[in-house]
Amino acid sequence: MKGNRKEEELNQAQVTLLSFLESYNQTIPASFPHASVPILKKFQGAHPTLFKDTDLWSVAQHRKRLMDWLFTYREAI
Repeated sequence: MKGNRKEEELNQAQVTLLSFLESYNQTIPASFPHASVPILKKFQGAHPTLFKDTDLWSVAQHRKRLMDWLFTYREAI
C-alpha cells in the first residue's frame, strides 16, 4: 500500500515543465512520440484551461491528454 500511495503522490505533484518533460519521456513506451519543450509550450497554448493560473504540470492531469494530443499534432505536421 505504501508504494501505491507514493506513486499517487508523484502523479498528483505539481512540477515544472522541465521536470514533467523528463519524467514523461522516461516513462512512455518506446513507440510513443516523445515530447520537447517547444511541443509542451504548444500544448499549453492549445489547452489553456488545463493551466489556469499556473505553469505547473502533473502526471495525473496532463500526461494522458498530452499523449492523445501528440498523436494528432504529429499527424498535422
